[in-house]
Amino acid sequence: MTPLEYLVVGLVLAGVFFSFVAVVGIIRLPDLYTRAHATSKSDTLGTVLSLGGIALLFGAEVSAVKTVLLLLFMLITNPTAAHAIARAAHDQGIEPWTASDEEGD
Repeated sequence: MTPLEYLVVGLVLAGVFFSFVAVVGIIRLPDLYTRAHATSKSDTLGTVLSLGGIALLFGAEVSAVKTVLLLLFMLITNPTAAHAIARAAHDQGIEPWTASDEEGD
């Protein structure tokens, strides 16, 4: 295995790890705002790391350029979409979870 292949495997595994963290955040966190926070950050990082590894694997080809463009698109749109979802929820009057919510149940 070449050092480039080790780097690709490392990036993809790190991407899978952060995507898994996003899934755990969706399952474990209590409300929309915290879930959006967890998924926007960790899912974006996981996607960027995975696509970066794939772009390295392609080398100097048109596919690598397309993958980098996809990486940039995901880097811009994931946090923007999460912000738009959280803002829409706030506009709809959805209250954030607080510790007193859990005590009242």
